Amino acid sequence: MTSIVIDRRFCGPPESANGGYVCGMLAGHIGGSAEITLLAPPPLGQRLDVVVTEHGVELRQDGTTLATGRRVDIESPEVPVVPLSEARDAVRRSRHDESRHPLPTCFVCGPRRVDGDGLRIIPGPLPSRADYKAGTVAAPWVPYPDLANEDGAVAAEFIWAALDCPTGYAAVGAQHLGMTGAETILLGRMSARIERRPRPGDRCVVAAWPTGRDGRKLFANSALLSSDGTILAVARATWLLVDRQVQLGER
Repeated sequence: MTSIVIDRRFCGPPESANGGYVCGMLAGHIGGSAEITLLAPPPLGQRLDVVVTEHGVELRQDGTTLATGRRVDIESPEVPVVPLSEARDAVRRSRHDESRHPLPTCFVCGPRRVDGDGLRIIPGPLPSRADYKAGTVAAPWVPYPDLANEDGAVAAEFIWAALDCPTGYAAVGAQHLGMTGAETILLGRMSARIERRPRPGDRCVVAAWPTGRDGRKLFANSALLSSDGTILAVARATWLLVDRQVQLGER
């Protein structure tokens, strides 16, 4: 068993950790492709225990299991290749500025986070095209130097984080699935496979698209692409429609 403390920098909601970041941290104890299920919002600044089990790994706090993880095989989805220029244009169409963003201090997509602190991946919709799936969103991403691991490439947990929030944007923006864009959601499960980790300064694109809905469950996929369209990582996510108070951890 090892213990971790999640720094407040890596928040999603103000008082809990970004889901993708936590998933990536747990996946690091599994190795390879992994599926992480979040059972409760992981708190910030508190000791959490990572326990390896016969089935995979668990994140616990005082005997309560906050998340579980296991190794899985992830098939490559059909990924839309989004040019960097179109990803930049998509951001300009995003409706999530500081006044309308539900979690403006989120480490990944919060517009109140300054460059060099949060990732500032704030995707917007792509134009309707035959080679783009309905509801696809995209944003550029240039990783900062402090996101690198000892080998000089971006640490895996930050790649998971980058793949996380865009799937939420795609899920709540899926008008063809009955969404209005005003719903509040929390990440319930995420799976990812990393083919190659980019290095700080590399120009990347994150694209995400909705894949379905089952009641209060929303499904979406995402991909991290290099500037030449090479697929660096793929993910799939399940989001849960929740009350605003639940999203903020107030009940």
